[in-house]
Amino acid sequence: MPDYHDDLRLAHVLADAADAATMGRFKALDLRVETKPDMTPVSEADKAAEELIRGQLQRARPRDAILGEEYGIEGTGPRRWVIDPIDGTKNYVRGVPVWATLISLMEAGEGGYQPVVGVVSAPALGRRWWAAKGGGAYTGRSLSSATRLRVSEVSGLQDASFAYSSLSGWEERGRLNSFLDLTRACWRTRAYGDFWPYMMVAEGSIDFCAEPELSLWDMAANAIVVTEAGGRFTGLDGAPGPHSGNAAASNGLLHDEMLAYLNRP
Repeated sequence: MPDYHDDLRLAHVLADAADAATMGRFKALDLRVETKPDMTPVSEADKAAEELIRGQLQRARPRDAILGEEYGIEGTGPRRWVIDPIDGTKNYVRGVPVWATLISLMEAGEGGYQPVVGVVSAPALGRRWWAAKGGGAYTGRSLSSATRLRVSEVSGLQDASFAYSSLSGWEERGRLNSFLDLTRACWRTRAYGDFWPYMMVAEGSIDFCAEPELSLWDMAANAIVVTEAGGRFTGLDGAPGPHSGNAAASNGLLHDEMLAYLNRP
């Protein structure tokens, strides 16, 4: 199996730089926020963080392609860095500390590009999570000061904790009734949103989560952290990986039952 330690170390360096940039503008009274064509917000901090990461990657990995939320795809080849400079921009612009920079390296293989390195850095929470293919998933302050992650062992919905982002997305896609049926079958539900529920699945503090509409940069880093922690990450269609345009993540034991509920007519 390839050794991704150097790529993981670089991803941490990139996250350190992005953390400094985003925290420097967090809660700034003069923060500039625009509305993109898809009616979602983007701040000057989103753009600055992605530009910073792209610049460092172009110097450190000039042969690798880069896909980012704000500036699209650049380059070609079997290795592609996927960046969400601020996952949770709506939280960021309102001063809510639940947001993160997501950095993933994907490699071409059977079934298309798959994540092999992922770093999720949430500086306003003082938290960071990461994983590399075959190397496990961790959380901590640095590569040398970390705790290994492991998903929960909860095997029954009646004992399970389920996280989601909002009700509106499920309603817009005609899945609200099946979603509500799933929430009623669970022990506990909470709307944490964005990257955080995936990290809690990896930590074992919740048991599964799902979202009805996402982009690749929302999922790539989360997917490898969850799977390297022993969990399962698929689309709502059950296809493994971050390519379905939506996501379901779990400890593995509850995954099929979750999907069965969410795919009810």
